[in-house]
Formats: sequence, structure tokens, C-alpha cells
Amino acid sequence: MKKYKYILGFLLLGVLLESCQTSANHHHTEDEHQHEEGHKEHSDEVHLSSLQFKSLAMKVGEIPTMNIGEYVLTNGTLEVPPQNQASITAVIGANIKKINVIEGEKIRKGQVLAYLKHPNLIKIQTDYVTKLNELRFLEDEFNRQKKLYDEKVGSGKEYQKATSIYYSTKGEVKGLEAQLKMLHLNINKIKEGHIFENIPVVSPMSGYIKLVEVKTGQYVDPQTEMFEVINLDDIHVDLMVFEKDISKIEVGQKVVFRTEANPNQEMKASIFNVGKSFEQGPKAIHLHADIKGEKESLIPGTYCKGKIMIENDYTSALPEDALVREGDSMYFFTAEMKNNEYSFQPHKVIIGEKDNGFVQINFLEEIDKHQKVALNNAYYLMAEMKKAEAEHHH
Repeated sequence: MKKYKYILGFLLLGVLLESCQTSANHHHTEDEHQHEEGHKEHSDEVHLSSLQFKSLAMKVGEIPTMNIGEYVLTNGTLEVPPQNQASITAVIGANIKKINVIEGEKIRKGQVLAYLKHPNLIKIQTDYVTKLNELRFLEDEFNRQKKLYDEKVGSGKEYQKATSIYYSTKGEVKGLEAQLKMLHLNINKIKEGHIFENIPVVSPMSGYIKLVEVKTGQYVDPQTEMFEVINLDDIHVDLMVFEKDISKIEVGQKVVFRTEANPNQEMKASIFNVGKSFEQGPKAIHLHADIKGEKESLIPGTYCKGKIMIENDYTSALPEDALVREGDSMYFFTAEMKNNEYSFQPHKVIIGEKDNGFVQINFLEEIDKHQKVALNNAYYLMAEMKKAEAEHHH
């Protein structure tokens, strides 16, 4: 009987051990399953709070389209054609009474830039009035002598004399009138006896005051340059191309360039003229390209450099900082906003040509053209994803 009790005890102990082992195995399987699920979740995306997003200076946007292909490097300056520049001088020697503008000020055609004052300016007006009244008398005398001559009553000598004086005085009146018009004075008011003491200096074109080269009270000669005015409507890029690249250049090609004053802003232009003569040292030709977009902030003479696109094939491209290599593959990250935090998911991509910090990309899956992507910190996002994966392995 004692023997059977021992056997029964061993059997019960075995059942208990097996039960514990099964339970342990079950818990272990559940833990592994939960771990795998957690690992899968964190290896597929990276989450950043709004604060993390801001502190990392993350940039998110749509995938850019760029022209990455064959091009010719070039440099030059921003220029304005001669017909869009004006040097304003005084028509007659005089003193500057008042200056109305400052350098850089935007002006319109016909705007008064300054006023001149001098006794000679008053004398021209009084001479005009005197000669005009004299002409009226001479015209009556001319008509009277002509009538007498035609009727065979007056002498030819008197008629010729009246004719000569009349047309001579008429020429003087026209000359004085032309000077007054050049001085931008109201002829009709002067005929009525009004004399202008201050003579306006007006702008012949709309644009900007490039230079003010005089001061109040200064005496200026007719050839003295008082103001320089420049119109930026036709500001363009004057570029140089070396002899070896000339055969690749033609009118209509696109130019992408940046100015020394604003190197972070990319601008576009289109070639409208290619020079026909070489400039020596180095041997190169000039070409001119019309700038697209806003021009008012541009300054003539600014140095610029860029590239002339030989091929006009546009393709999707990303900044180099938006791509990261993991093993034998390259990845970029799509971005989504979820519950006030950013979610980034990696996607494989094939890369192509590099140009100016951008890389041509070919997708391995269909991507919406309006899909937001991370434009920088791809290396950090991949590191965070691998870090989360490693933590969940432990």
C-alpha cells in the first residue's frame, strides 16, 4: 500500500511540472509575439512630436521636379540695356533750387526731380514774350507790304525787307519756344505774361534713382550730370560662354542661376541673344538671357553664376540630406501628421544623377505627386528607426 502511495505522488508531481512548463511556454510565446508586433510597428515608421520636429529643424514638402541633365556652367552679371538708363542734365546753366528725390527712390516718367533757378532762365521767358509781340506787329506789316506789292502799288524792296524781318523774327520765336519746351514750361501761360522763376527737371522714364550727383545751391552747366535713372523692366543676365561650349548654345535654352547677393535663391532665365564676336582673355562670347519672375529686388552689376540647360528633361529629385543608405538600398521618408505628431515611413528608391545638392530619383512604388516627404535629416530618421528596433529586440 505504501508503494502505491509513492507511485501516485510521482505521477502528480509530473503533471504539475508539465503544467508549469506549458504555462511558461505559453507566456514566453505571448511575450515573443508581443515583442515581434512591437518590433514590426517601430521598424515601419518613426514618430516625432511637434517639439522634436521643431528642434531638429525638419523640412517637409512635396517632391521637387528639377532639370537634372547635361548643362554648361557659366557666369556673368546682371545688366540693363542702354535704352533703359538715363543721365539727366540741365538744359541750361543754372543753380539748383531744390532736390525732390533720393537714391533708390522709385519714380515715374515726367516726375519732377529738382528745380533750377537763374536769371538766364527768366531772360529766356521775357525774350520770348518780347519777340512774340514783335512778331505780331511784323506779321501785320508783312501782310500789308505783300498786299501793296501784289496790287503793284508798293515797291518790291519794301516787300522783301518786311518779308526778311518777319521770317527772321518768326524763327527766333520758334527757337525760344523750343527752349521753353525743353525746360518743361507751360508756353500758353508764358504767352499770357506769366514768368516762371523755378524751372523743373523731370525724369524721361519710369524707374529708380540710381545716383544723385548734385546738391542744393550748386551751379550746374548744361553738360553736368545731375541724376542717373534706371528702369529694371528689361534687366537681364549677361553671361559668358567659353569657346569649347559655344556649339551647344542656342536661343531659347533655359538658364538656372544664383546671384552673389542672394545665393540661396535660384532664379530662371531664357536665352534671347547670343553674341557674334569673341572677347579675348579668356576667349569667350557674351549671351543675354531674359529673367523670369520678380525683378525689382535685382541690382545691375551683381555677379551671378549658373548653368545653361542643354537638355530640358524634368525629373523628380530630392536633396541629398533627404536620402539615406541602409545596406545596399537608398531610402527616403514620406511624412504624415497624426494626432499632433509627425509620422515618417521609409521607402526604397533608385537614385540617378546628382546636381547642386539634389539627386535624381526613380520610385519603386507609386507615390502621389502631392505626398509630403522629409526634405532633410533622413540619416537621423533611419537611426531612430534602427534604435527603436534594437530596443525591442531586447
